[in-house]
Amino acid sequence: MANNPPKTIPKIIVSSGEPAGIGPDITIMASQYPFDAAVAVTGCPNELEKRAKNLGIPTVINSVSLSDNLPIHTPGNLSVIPAEPKAAITIGELDISNSQYVIDCINIATDQCLSGNFDAMVTAPVHKANINDAGIAFSGHTEWIAQRCGENPPVMMLANEHIRVCLATTHLPLIDVPKSITEGRLFEVIKIMNHDIGKLYGINAPRIAVCGLNPHAGEGGHLGMEEIEIIEPAVRKLKEQGLNLSGPVPADTIFTEANLQNVDAVLAMYHDQGLPVIKHSGFGEVVNITLGLPIIRTSVDHGTALDMAGTPQASESSLVTAINLAIKFAKNRIL
Repeated sequence: MANNPPKTIPKIIVSSGEPAGIGPDITIMASQYPFDAAVAVTGCPNELEKRAKNLGIPTVINSVSLSDNLPIHTPGNLSVIPAEPKAAITIGELDISNSQYVIDCINIATDQCLSGNFDAMVTAPVHKANINDAGIAFSGHTEWIAQRCGENPPVMMLANEHIRVCLATTHLPLIDVPKSITEGRLFEVIKIMNHDIGKLYGINAPRIAVCGLNPHAGEGGHLGMEEIEIIEPAVRKLKEQGLNLSGPVPADTIFTEANLQNVDAVLAMYHDQGLPVIKHSGFGEVVNITLGLPIIRTSVDHGTALDMAGTPQASESSLVTAINLAIKFAKNRIL
């Protein structure tokens, strides 16, 4: 196999996601694009080869080991670090027996980045319920990878060319959100945002708008006290430390085009306060980025789409965007 690429060429590792879903399909589709990096995928080589045939996309599948030198990616070729499913894969049908295989792929990618063998990881979609049904406590990629890295808390950010949205809380039932919004949590999240957005995007003192929790940011206490008692004091103290913040701002107006021109990122208080907006602004072109980690991790903005698996209906655009963004971030660190 070819020699290792120069150090200025990043090494990217991709976990192929839920094997019954579209993860293998979009992995094959994405492999047809040029990437200025060495790219390897963790997954089942036989399943990836089968999906390539189903899709009618000629693809050379090269099984590699972690000790192999990786070539710079060329379209139509896919380097695969083999992982073995526990049961036969039926396209479009979940099997809890393969949940550990999904976790194994994530763990391999995470550990390889932690060891320095790879410069960034990219994750294809997984099915959280299927993993939990197998008895594995899994609330999402973001939390799982952060725990594996020994980092807490992680910060979930979705971004495209127009908006960056971070979350103060991630995958929680709505009833649990208010008690999770504490001054300490906001301090951690906002400081991570300020540091990582500045580092990854090269923005000096990023402008961060902090949403309120309640409608109209609490309406002066008439619609809730969290803004007065928790959010506003946290914002004030961090501004005194030199951070470029505004808020608490009403979530129903901060996402207008005029207001977004004045901020580099928005901090939403919970999942469905911020993510529907950014996904509406360009679903399929949005990338999920985990901040607060010692490694670079990006991901797609969609789920496993079992009904599209094994067909050409799925779009690879989010995965391609996630890989290219991981390459960009990795180059910034390398250079």
